[in-house]
Amino acid sequence: MLLQVERMAYGSDAIAHDEDGMTVFVSEAVPGDTVEAKVVSKGKSFARAEVARVVEPSPLRVNPPCPYASICGGCPWAAMSYEAQARAKRENVANALTRIGHFEPDRSEELVGPCLSPSDPWGYRNKIELAFSRTGGRTTIGMHDRAGSGVIRIDACVLLDSRFKKLPKAISGAVSYLANSHGLDIDRIGIRASKRTKEVEIALWTQPGPFPRAQAAKILGDAAKTTSVVHVLEKGPTKARKIVGVERLSGKGSWTELIAGEKMVVSAPSFFQVNTSAAEKLVDLVIGGLSPTENDEAMDLYCGAGTFTVPLARKSAFVSAVESYGPAVRDLRRNVERAGLANVDAVGGDAGREFPDTEADVIVVDPPRAGLSEEVVRLLSSQPARRIAYVSCDPATLARDLGRFEEMDSFTVRSVTPVDLFPQTFHVESVTILERRG
Repeated sequence: MLLQVERMAYGSDAIAHDEDGMTVFVSEAVPGDTVEAKVVSKGKSFARAEVARVVEPSPLRVNPPCPYASICGGCPWAAMSYEAQARAKRENVANALTRIGHFEPDRSEELVGPCLSPSDPWGYRNKIELAFSRTGGRTTIGMHDRAGSGVIRIDACVLLDSRFKKLPKAISGAVSYLANSHGLDIDRIGIRASKRTKEVEIALWTQPGPFPRAQAAKILGDAAKTTSVVHVLEKGPTKARKIVGVERLSGKGSWTELIAGEKMVVSAPSFFQVNTSAAEKLVDLVIGGLSPTENDEAMDLYCGAGTFTVPLARKSAFVSAVESYGPAVRDLRRNVERAGLANVDAVGGDAGREFPDTEADVIVVDPPRAGLSEEVVRLLSSQPARRIAYVSCDPATLARDLGRFEEMDSFTVRSVTPVDLFPQTFHVESVTILERRG
């Protein structure tokens, strides 16, 4: 079918409509393209199609600097100009508020600000993960392809800072040799590299079993001039594996980044934002939106290794910080101690079950993609806090939760600021400031 592509969905596909008005999700298309598309599946209300030929390219279409962009799954929006990416992300956040949060369209448009772009559109990541595949005795290390069904070899990743972009090739060669020599199966290979601290950590994720520790440390150290090499052991079903141990093979056994004037130490299993410059903007928006004072009681839920906890503790009297992931809790306590702070209560556990028994003046929540549970929204709504900063990585769950807050009638949404932590992808972070009614 011949299609005029209209806009991007929240995902890798663009949206068009066929001659009967049916919505068609089109892969590898850019808004403004005229394409011949081949339907790959069709339901009652929508269809999915692939671009067979670009009849007339959109003015928004660009040639990405990455030679793997059309086949690698890491940069699904790379063929679209960066300015258009930022506009599309802002539109997706506003649309989610209307469709899912049931905000009036005019109010959604008023609440959602322009998408901020604090980093370069390429070379912004401090972390990537390489996939490992073994078929018929042959090892392939690289990136998942767009279909998610295979692994493609890469010589470089231009999402990493230019001084580190060739690390994937060097590390792939070293790990391939190691795996082939010892018959190893590796779940994934993590690379963290900081242009600020110059630290490079390689993490090999495997299931428990024999492992050539000394040889792995030497081979990877020679290949990448690492400051840390670790072995992360995990077991369980593929989508629900649990960490059972972390072994330091060489170097520090952790990775350090500088963010917002603070030195943060992060272990391999712990979450840390992959875009340091943009993460600093999140900190600015959170602290600026909350405006904590030296007499304030603060709360930080889903706090991770302390990205918001530490700057919040420097501005307020006391912070109750809650994190459920064991490795992150250990990193949090280490970072609080390193910062010389004595006004933080670092609690390990689920935010709902370990909800602080305190009356907070200001609160920050940074939940995973699933967002907040109804119980946590209820508990937050019962707090006397004057403001809540909600940091979200998913527009859909954010919109759902903001709708719940409005229904509780304790807090109202004052602003939603999209921040582009993930250029070349559809993902977008947002900082929402909620204010107590009255």
